[in-house]
Amino acid sequence: MDSQLVIKIILIVLCAILALFVLLPGRGSRHVAIRRLTMLILFAIAVVAIVFPNVTTAIAHLIGIGRGADLLLYGLIIVFVGNSLIVQRRHRQLEEQITTLARRIALIEAPEPAERINGTSHAGRERPQQAPADQAGPVDK
Repeated sequence: MDSQLVIKIILIVLCAILALFVLLPGRGSRHVAIRRLTMLILFAIAVVAIVFPNVTTAIAHLIGIGRGADLLLYGLIIVFVGNSLIVQRRHRQLEEQITTLARRIALIEAPEPAERINGTSHAGRERPQQAPADQAGPVDK
């Protein structure tokens, strides 16, 4: 049996869990609670690794990795990839929200059809016309 089979299985399972976590909808208190618990666990693991570095080496040997530093590197890679995917997902959600808001603002500020045709507002007053940039008077400094 391959000596690194255990760590390979663990890493693949962690990647699958990360993928599911990223793909599932993330709005709600349950999702936030899972994220906070995950961060708390990661901080606890970091403290243990700092205070007891021999523990990481022992765990690494137990699952078929040569050194504790390699185990920490594998963990760091998993956390980094997961964080990158979560940030990408959040960025995409923010872009969608910005697009929706921009469309709503454009619809709210769009002139009525009658205004576009004859340049008048609802009250029948003429809309002020802006002078072209080259004809605008001197700039106050």
